[in-house]
Amino acid sequence: MALLILMTLFFAVKTVAELKGLRFIGGGSTAASTISFSGSGEVFAVPDIAMVNITIREEAKDVKEAQSKATAKEKSALDFLDQQGIAKKDIKTESYNSYPKYDYGRPCYDVGLGMPCSSETPKIIGYEVSEYISVKVRDLSKTGALMSGLGNLGVGELNGPNLSIENEDELKAQARKMAIDEAKAKAESLADDLGVRLIRIVSFSENGNYPMPMYAMELSKAQGMGGDADISPELPTGENKIISNVVITYEIR
Repeated sequence: MALLILMTLFFAVKTVAELKGLRFIGGGSTAASTISFSGSGEVFAVPDIAMVNITIREEAKDVKEAQSKATAKEKSALDFLDQQGIAKKDIKTESYNSYPKYDYGRPCYDVGLGMPCSSETPKIIGYEVSEYISVKVRDLSKTGALMSGLGNLGVGELNGPNLSIENEDELKAQARKMAIDEAKAKAESLADDLGVRLIRIVSFSENGNYPMPMYAMELSKAQGMGGDADISPELPTGENKIISNVVITYEIR
């Protein structure tokens, strides 16, 4: 009798555990018949930050002079950013490079290769120093004036602004919920039409595309090659679209 009671309790606990496992996606035994439904959700929002990438590049006969020139231009750029209210935490040096420039000698046009003659040793004729800096702009109304001002300082390589939303998690969650609700509605409707029952969710997948408007600007050292250096570019922000696409697979009977 005791053994029978113990066996009964064992199978009761095991059955409860199996039933609880069915509550989880993919839990329990392998589904015999399944059907999948897709859903999509879209949320639109106005960007609230812009990323501007600055390249400072200087050349000189020796590396010390090239570094000094680059440092001077960097200081001018950083002082200007500070005047524009850009916080130091939003300015980041991505890379700093210094390398020699070579004269490879007379090309070997006589053999039609256009390559340096092997008899001539490459000579160092100078050095180039480059620094890449990323700037996060939180007040988008200042973006045009900021890029124009950097161009006036001789910063000839600017890329951006790349517009984005700083806190996207809440918007992504909204888009995901819309996608899930759409997939569930499809599942319930089609199940009625097919005369089947939805037993449990056996798999779930999501992929999202979060496109960001991107604008590029290349300012020459002469600020626009003859253009008016006092005119700041107008940079419309538009809207960002956050998308979530989901696929839910149900076991059916």
